[in-house]
Amino acid sequence: MNAEQASGPLRPTFMMRTLVRGLAWDVGAPLAVYYALHLAGATDWAALLAATAAAGCRLFWTASKRHSLNPFAMLMVIVFGLGLVLSFLTGDPRFLLLKDSAITGGMGISFLVLAALGHPLTLDAAKTWRPERAAEMDRDFHSNPAAHRWHLKVSAVWGAGLIAEACVRAVLLYLLPIDVMVGLSAALAVIAFAALIAWTVWDRKRRQAAWSS
Repeated sequence: MNAEQASGPLRPTFMMRTLVRGLAWDVGAPLAVYYALHLAGATDWAALLAATAAAGCRLFWTASKRHSLNPFAMLMVIVFGLGLVLSFLTGDPRFLLLKDSAITGGMGISFLVLAALGHPLTLDAAKTWRPERAAEMDRDFHSNPAAHRWHLKVSAVWGAGLIAEACVRAVLLYLLPIDVMVGLSAALAVIAFAALIAWTVWDRKRRQAAWSS
């Protein structure tokens, strides 16, 4: 039995579910609020304020459950909070749309930097969904080399994917009309997030198939 098969008390399917749910709440909820209000015609300031509030609610909820701060939710509060501040600096519509790239790009950089430091954000996302098993997940991450490598790899892929999405949006912003980019900007975020979740699920299933063979 190899290291991947001896994964300890945490089943791969459990980790997959908790990771996806955590990412959906920590990343997906604020982004969904932000772009839903954008598409409904709300001002950029109102959409950012609502997204910051959604991330803040997530931060306080997990803090009350875990009795400690959730680094991932805190990152989302900071990212959207900075976007809120930047929205006051200029009235240039292209700059406001470019700010969306700064938000996802900043998230991507955070994924990569923290993965390089040995603290993958995917682990935080999983722990926020099942706080009662956070200590067990930590032990599995530090004692199981397979789990350690997988979290670092997934965090790196998420970081690279989010940065790529930010770069594509920034390039398209200066190639397409503003009215086209308003809707396309939201679509790019949804597509990138959905693609990263789909890849994460596929990669975990692929590994499970390899373990059982």
